Amino acid sequence: MAIKPVLRMGEVSLFESSEEVCEFNTAALESLLTDMWDTMAAENGAGIAAPQIGVNLQVVIFGYENNLRYPDEDSIPQTVLINPVITPMSDDMDEGWEGCLSVPGMRGLVPRFTHIRYQGLDQFGHSIDREVDGFHARVVQHECDHLDGILYPQRIEDMSYFGFCEELESNHYFQI
Repeated sequence: MAIKPVLRMGEVSLFESSEEVCEFNTAALESLLTDMWDTMAAENGAGIAAPQIGVNLQVVIFGYENNLRYPDEDSIPQTVLINPVITPMSDDMDEGWEGCLSVPGMRGLVPRFTHIRYQGLDQFGHSIDREVDGFHARVVQHECDHLDGILYPQRIEDMSYFGFCEELESNHYFQI
């Protein structure tokens, strides 16, 4: 359908909790999903949440074969996840570098659970129930945070590991 503008940090609506989806397999939901997939692809994202394009619904999408922003990470199956519930499967956490389409040009070191179970529904109302770990788990947690009005910088524990990508790379924090 269309590539939508991605709202950036500072936009008040990004800090609001999203509403549950009650109707599935509708033209409106399919149109929203098409816009989200188109926008995510145009931005080389690993995922995107509906609030990032101004829609206050509990809808996230994620997945890719190869991603220019995360070239060293394994592929993640393309997934539509609606009304998600995340359950940590252990207390183990790991810090990893994250970026966000709503915080362009910046990265931060964010702690996340390493092993999670996520449950929810697809666009047809069919159940999704998966256990994942690693980068897949990180992406799901990141995208679902958007539904609770949380952006990744709010999760950073040491702000000296948050900055613009160019400066972080030139100071040897990571390679882009």
